[in-house]
Amino acid sequence: MKKVMLICAMALWVMACGNSGAESAAAEAAPSVLEEGAKVFKQYCVACHGLYGDMGVNGAFNLQNSQLGMEEKIAVITNGRNAMTPFKEVLSPDQIKAVAEYAMSLKK
Repeated sequence: MKKVMLICAMALWVMACGNSGAESAAAEAAPSVLEEGAKVFKQYCVACHGLYGDMGVNGAFNLQNSQLGMEEKIAVITNGRNAMTPFKEVLSPDQIKAVAEYAMSLKK
């Protein structure tokens, strides 16, 4: 009986160690939210907001001075505002959230 318990315990330990390694490898391979946000920002937002969020072309707001919270940023990116194009048909909700996170990181 002790041998069976020992074998079961060792099997559980091996399974637990194997899963944690796979999860950490997947986490290392996946880009961070800020990296994804920066990538999307550079593709869609730089033309008006500039690389650092402070260019202000076509009436674009200076993101470095923004007082908007995360939910408000997500709403603006999703639905647009004034001359800004809505991105709800272009970006996924995860991409929109990543861009909002990245825009928050530009604040001074």
